[in-house]
Amino acid sequence: MKNAGLLVGPFSLLAIGILTVHCMVILLNCAHHLSQRLQKTFVNYGEAMMYSLETCPNAWLRTHSAWGRYTVSFLLIITQLGFCSIYFIFMADNLQQMAEEAHLTSNTCQPRKILVPTPILDIRFYMLLLLPLLILLVFIQNLRVLSIFSTLANIATLGSMALIFEYIVQGIPDPRNLPLMASWKTFLVFFGTAIFTFEGVGMVLSLKNQMKHPQQFSFVLYLGMSLIIILYICLGTLGYMKFGSNTQASITLNLPNCWLYQSVKLMYSIGIFFTYALQFHVPAEIIIPVVISQVSESWALFAELSVRTALVCLTCVSAILIPRLDLVISLVGSVSSSALALIIPPLLELITFYPEDMSCVTIAKDIMISILGLLGPWIHLEFILEYGVKSMDLLSAFSKWLSSWLSTIYLKIHFAL
Repeated sequence: MKNAGLLVGPFSLLAIGILTVHCMVILLNCAHHLSQRLQKTFVNYGEAMMYSLETCPNAWLRTHSAWGRYTVSFLLIITQLGFCSIYFIFMADNLQQMAEEAHLTSNTCQPRKILVPTPILDIRFYMLLLLPLLILLVFIQNLRVLSIFSTLANIATLGSMALIFEYIVQGIPDPRNLPLMASWKTFLVFFGTAIFTFEGVGMVLSLKNQMKHPQQFSFVLYLGMSLIIILYICLGTLGYMKFGSNTQASITLNLPNCWLYQSVKLMYSIGIFFTYALQFHVPAEIIIPVVISQVSESWALFAELSVRTALVCLTCVSAILIPRLDLVISLVGSVSSSALALIIPPLLELITFYPEDMSCVTIAKDIMISILGLLGPWIHLEFILEYGVKSMDLLSAFSKWLSSWLSTIYLKIHFAL
């Protein structure tokens, strides 16, 4: 909301939410049509793209139809691993604040001061502390066990959300000093963040297939997404009105430095920690079978654990390279999430239903939605190129810092012995 403005933000978030839900419905309709045409009980996102290309009029697209499934799978991997990197940054941000302000924490919940103490330890140190714990977590392959963690994550998140709402609705300052519309440059960050928050299009087909009564999924989708849109608008708007120009990338970082809200940060971090395994499950299920098929059965378990470890390390390295929560959320949302949520579904509808005499209005609508989705990667191209150079410098500086820190620890242990 801070990046869009007090007036533009809520309306833009509502519009993007409605547009995202519409694209989810497009995907459901295309998958249902293709499954009936091909007499299949279920098709996932990647298969829907492949099957639609197999029956399109263009011969070249029919020949390369498998690339439709590969593209969707690749974007799903990038998106989900991007989520995991964001979780690294979120947990590290909150752990750093809790650890370094523990001696200042009191029982009285006063508004947080603008001045923030200089960090004692680099935020990347906290990411490295989380790394082995998350590696052990993703070794759990049983979905029943993961569902237990999901329940714990939901309880922790809902408890934290209730306490956050309870705080931000009290003593809201006069909002007339806040801008109704932010600058164009910051609005682009808002656009990527909004797409990121609503990105769930890759899961809708799987959820529908697992329902006892799949024909009721449309009602569930509309009801669930309506509640989510209302929740996001209320939390974002009230939070921005409460903290104003001091609003940070995560609302938990604005909470008072008292034991009650320190527990909120801890609960939220625990919820995100457990959710990491669920987000990680999607890319793991795509990549691991391909790797295992290339090795003998005796090496299958070792190969799987190695892949899981490597992927977690990859998300950690990504978080280390760009330790800015707001920028990473916007980047992931604008590039991979916008492709899955806004670009591919309208194109899929065009390819699937064009041979059956689509109306000009539907064609124009799908083209406009895809163009809007393409704006995300395009406007973030400059950021990607700029941060690509900076990331190398950050990684080099962090490597020097880590080496120096480890050397200091080694010398202390050596002289102590």
